[in-house]
Amino acid sequence: GDDVVVGTNTDAILDLCESVCATKFRGEEVPPSLRAVALDCWALLGTTIHGACIAGDDVVVGYGGGGSGRGRGVTILPLLSDCLNHSNLDLRCAAGECVALIHEARLEMGIDVDDNGCGNGGENLNASDRRFRRGSWDGSEWEVLMDEVKQRVSELSVESGHHMSKKAKKEQRATFREFMATIVDDEAPNEIVIFRGGTLNLNTWREIVQLNFVRHCLQSGFQIQLMTNHTLQLIFGADPNTLNSNATMSQLEKRLTLSKTSEASKAADREMLKRRKSKRNKQNHFLTIDGEDI
Repeated sequence: GDDVVVGTNTDAILDLCESVCATKFRGEEVPPSLRAVALDCWALLGTTIHGACIAGDDVVVGYGGGGSGRGRGVTILPLLSDCLNHSNLDLRCAAGECVALIHEARLEMGIDVDDNGCGNGGENLNASDRRFRRGSWDGSEWEVLMDEVKQRVSELSVESGHHMSKKAKKEQRATFREFMATIVDDEAPNEIVIFRGGTLNLNTWREIVQLNFVRHCLQSGFQIQLMTNHTLQLIFGADPNTLNSNATMSQLEKRLTLSKTSEASKAADREMLKRRKSKRNKQNHFLTIDGEDI
């Protein structure tokens, strides 16, 4: 009943996103900014359906695979590859995030199932082991295309030149280094949400895409909502007791102390950025061809 209706609606919206993110829609050129938004929406909705419907080769028609018998992500890989070569930064970043989500789903098809067909197989696999499980692109018809995508993502993570502003280059490098870790090195992402009483660690692109959407909607109210909203706690697997360890604080105190604009939050952000910058400088201490530090 209701699940079928929800699934049908999701499929319909995903179909629309895939149409809008193409170069033309209804005979008209689609602006790159609108194409980027369509891919962002596609990624968010993609987190709500099974990974096999995103990255599988043999999907039952009508169950999230877009009716093609293949996962939706697999079907749009050629489009995403083209977007990675577009001049618009937002479109490149949106495409990179989609590829990271698809690749993660492909890997999970191999590491989430053990030899008996049950869950929790390969929990402790390293990157090398992951490549040779069932979730690999190796031997599939998409292997060559994915190799090209991996090469392009690697290029974007260190791209230089004078056709982009210094700020845009910095943003692109940082963003695509995160994508590259998953797409090229098969490593899980790591997003840390800092609270006064501790941290919340997210280790999948599925969770990070959802986090970024909720953050964008709630803005400075995100942390307070996560502390008090049971639905958000379920989505991100957060322990309400840990999040509310400062239960004796009033709502005003929480807002002043825990909101994104509070001094404590700003100080935590500065410290996190300082540590991240120091770590990246150690890992990537070399000069680009135009003489700028990464």
